[in-house]
Amino acid sequence: MAIDSSAGAGSVAIVEDKTLLGEAFVNVGLTHSQTLMPMVADLLKNTDISLEEIDAFAVSVGPGSFTGLRIGLASIKGMAFANDAPCIAVSTLRSMTYNFLFEDVTVCAAMDAHCNQLYSATFDVCAEKITRLTPDRAISMDKLCEEISKLEKKVVLVGDGAVLCYNKVISDLAFKGKEIFLAPEGKRFQRASGVAFAAFDAYLKDGKNALIRAEDLVPKYLKLSQAERNLGKKAF
Repeated sequence: MAIDSSAGAGSVAIVEDKTLLGEAFVNVGLTHSQTLMPMVADLLKNTDISLEEIDAFAVSVGPGSFTGLRIGLASIKGMAFANDAPCIAVSTLRSMTYNFLFEDVTVCAAMDAHCNQLYSATFDVCAEKITRLTPDRAISMDKLCEEISKLEKKVVLVGDGAVLCYNKVISDLAFKGKEIFLAPEGKRFQRASGVAFAAFDAYLKDGKNALIRAEDLVPKYLKLSQAERNLGKKAF
């Protein structure tokens, strides 16, 4: 079972190897604390699977919304503790590339980090192979667009920061003639199925080393929260 609650939308999925058995996705403005566990209950019921039958739990650990990530991790930890089941931590940005398997593109995942910054990473996708080109990082809009301008392959922008990035790119003459596209909305955002597939690939690659205990799951924010930044300013 996998959960993604790293941005405005929330989703839950159950996969067996690389077969998607079921997925629930909502993007209606409610908090994840209202939607995640009801989706889990409905998905278990609709797939006729009990929580005890889940072998492992996967969750996007960041980057993303500070509150959303904490809710997702707390939900997974609670279910994993109850089952004494292992967990797999997944990069939010990497999970989005699974929307483009079997294509031949460069996927630039961009999430709005506010203050003219984006959480971003770039990946090369060729059929089923995903190759990471950059680490997950917080980066300025200008710097990311500069990087995109140097990519030679067809580029697809995904994530809730994709529109911001795309609007800047298409207004810049430096990108004239480049194949840079905004992903269609149905494939633009992170989904729990992508988290699950990324977790399965991590297990195939690293075996038991990919598994961690529920208590060891921690969010990867990439930058301080606004509250922490304000506290730092008061210290001086």
